[in-house]
Amino acid sequence: MKDTNCGYCMGGELLSAFGIPICELSVSSLILFKEQSHPGRCIVAYKDHVSEIVNISEEERNAFFADVARAAKAIHAAFHPDKVNYGAYGDTGCHLHMHLVPKYKDEYEWGGVFAMNPGRTLLTDGQYAEMIEKIRANL
Repeated sequence: MKDTNCGYCMGGELLSAFGIPICELSVSSLILFKEQSHPGRCIVAYKDHVSEIVNISEEERNAFFADVARAAKAIHAAFHPDKVNYGAYGDTGCHLHMHLVPKYKDEYEWGGVFAMNPGRTLLTDGQYAEMIEKIRANL
């Protein structure tokens, strides 16, 4: 099931407004968030356009959280954050996804809630490619 207005479903320009595909996982897509105030920030988006974790089977839910854990391990290995924060939202987009936000003790927003789109740090295509390769190498 796809929604033609959803970047997670359709990819292309809708997705490129905020993210870059990294790879497919077992039941989800791993996406690098373009705004990189928190180096290594990614999104794990479920394969189908469902709004809630309760809209999928127990087996699919377990596979989704296994994908989240796999992505988090890769982020830890690639970027060595002090903590990864996890955020599940979707009030407007209504596509099941989770933000994985690496936090660093001596950096921006340590000890507080992360800003969704702070707009502080956008990278070059080459820098995004380097980050993606670091993540892929640790999956």
